[in-house]
Amino acid sequence: MNSDLNVKKDKSANIDRPNILFAISDDQSFPHASAYGEDWIKTPGFDKVAKEGILFTNAFSASPGCSPSRAAILTGLNTWQLEQAGTHDSEFPSKYKVFPEILENLGYKVGFTGKGWGPGNWKESERERNPAGKEYAEVYTKPLLKEVSNLDYAENFNQFLSEREKEEPFYFWFGSREPHRVYEKGSGIKSGKKLESVTVPGFLPDSPEVRSDLLDYALEIEYFDQQLLRMLTKLESIGELENTIIIVTSDNGMAFPYAKANANENGTHVPLAIRWGKKYKGGKTVEDLISLIDIAPTVLEAAYGKNFKEIMIDYPMEGKSLLNYFDQKLTNIEKREAVFMARERHSSSRWNNLTYPQRSIRTNEYLYIRNFKPERWPAGAPQKIGTDGRLEEMDGGYHDIDASPTLDYMITHQNDEQVALLFEKAVSKRPSEELYDIKNDPYCLNNLAENSKYQYVISGLRAKLGAYLMQTEDPRVTGNGDIYETYKRYSHIRSFPEPNWKNDSSRNAENAILKNQLNKID
Repeated sequence: MNSDLNVKKDKSANIDRPNILFAISDDQSFPHASAYGEDWIKTPGFDKVAKEGILFTNAFSASPGCSPSRAAILTGLNTWQLEQAGTHDSEFPSKYKVFPEILENLGYKVGFTGKGWGPGNWKESERERNPAGKEYAEVYTKPLLKEVSNLDYAENFNQFLSEREKEEPFYFWFGSREPHRVYEKGSGIKSGKKLESVTVPGFLPDSPEVRSDLLDYALEIEYFDQQLLRMLTKLESIGELENTIIIVTSDNGMAFPYAKANANENGTHVPLAIRWGKKYKGGKTVEDLISLIDIAPTVLEAAYGKNFKEIMIDYPMEGKSLLNYFDQKLTNIEKREAVFMARERHSSSRWNNLTYPQRSIRTNEYLYIRNFKPERWPAGAPQKIGTDGRLEEMDGGYHDIDASPTLDYMITHQNDEQVALLFEKAVSKRPSEELYDIKNDPYCLNNLAENSKYQYVISGLRAKLGAYLMQTEDPRVTGNGDIYETYKRYSHIRSFPEPNWKNDSSRNAENAILKNQLNKID
């Protein structure tokens, strides 16, 4: 824990402090839980939280990638407010306080198991531990599925609870590594699931290969849910279920083409359910727009009670507490008019590790996306340079899409009538602006940005997004956007052929930035 936290325990504590269990899956899209009516995915744990708490239908991650999304959850800030932590696989500057640190200073026992904040290098950020808390990873198991983690999440939670002092409030982050790729191919069918039961999202082709891949994905969601259910059962057995706030969500969308790593509906719309039995007995569905940056202030308001506003002076956040939704008497809840999303770098998928910068605004009716570098490939360059120095064709690119049977199928069948348009949406270069009518086009297939009938809509959303980015000092609009190209990536960096930019002056400017970046890395 950082030593400069200055919260006074004797003045700020909420006498009736709840416990917090935060459960986050890895790469799961809305509406992929049976509480939302998707009966080809069985999620009794999530369904219990939703039925006995609040089910949210319009929750969005701050970013469509793991580490920036998790950094935003931990801080209550937008990703562009977090420097290196706002991109993938970089650092997490210690000046950005995370809610587990604040809770620990209040007297909470804090811990996590599985995937906390990451991927990234928190040690280079002068932090003493993962921002999610103290790690619990002592107990392992032999799962039936080959590609799921062998970490026994639920037993590590039990280990955490066994170390807790009597009546000590706790916060625990259960970070499942599922349903992140790779999946055990064919495991869904092997488990007894049927191809015909699958609901294929409209941005994917409908084929047996894709349906089977979706069943494998569903099985990993169910594994996450089984671990969650074990934790809920444990809390009930020790009499702590009713005084524990249970939050279940995901960090970003599913690892399929045109979903994860895209600041659109498919990459950022996630499941969310919250239960606090002591305050609310459940049965509510909320359709209001919610951002996952709202999690941190929600947890802190629950912990600090009436002193919450004083604490927020020391720890300002862009997120808004969701606790008003648990007040059965309150009818005038201040609702968000919009949520905002962003992405920079995801995988190493372009020449010299270039980012693909996007910002987006989502209202109840529309999604507007600003692509700051439309000359770049959104899914990564279609070719890369192999270890032998040769250019690899076909399967050598698109590394911002996780390798999968679905991607393989779409590459192989990219010229088929059913696949061609969907493949183009997933991998082709995009215009600087995109506009989608979410009510009529939930899969973001028909870009209305050039449609004259929607110019009033797009101008309004463009202005709202721009104003918010300026207000929150996003480098992409304040004139220092290329700083993202200087943030070090700690994992492997692939080699790609140099782009052939039309504008030589633009190319030379980028070359200068990238040369500086590479010098720093070396």
